[in-house]
Amino acid sequence: MDILGWVLVAVLFVIGMAGAVYPILPGALAIYGAFFVYGLFFGWKEFGPWFWIIQTFIVVVIFAADYAVSALGVKKFGGSRASVIGSTIGVIVGPFAIPAFGLIIGPFVGAVLGELITGQPLGVSLKVGIGSLVGLFSSMVAKFILQLGMIIVFVIWII
Repeated sequence: MDILGWVLVAVLFVIGMAGAVYPILPGALAIYGAFFVYGLFFGWKEFGPWFWIIQTFIVVVIFAADYAVSALGVKKFGGSRASVIGSTIGVIVGPFAIPAFGLIIGPFVGAVLGELITGQPLGVSLKVGIGSLVGLFSSMVAKFILQLGMIIVFVIWII
């Protein structure tokens, strides 16, 4: 049973880290779930209130930063609310519509269409589309670092 427990924890960590890059996967929640799997298989004695406070805080920061960093990238390049919404829709729909490149094309096209709908010229819309990509990649880096931090805190805590 120990092997099964560690395999499940490792699989959830891998899914979690993949979720930093592929937003359809439940990144931070998969990592958080790995802590519960560990507790069920190996016991809860290593975890105290501070462990749960720290990890929950990181999860909240990840969710807040995920949207805020992406939206900031669009706003920094002159985007409107419509381009933020378009970019968000693109992140969700893009990977399904174009499996290989949809994660990059989706938010870009969504932001550009959002700006074009509001009457912005094509040049401005394309600039905002680039901003959506800057925000998306910045968000991915931030999520990756924070989720890796969750795993590192876990490992340090149980050693």
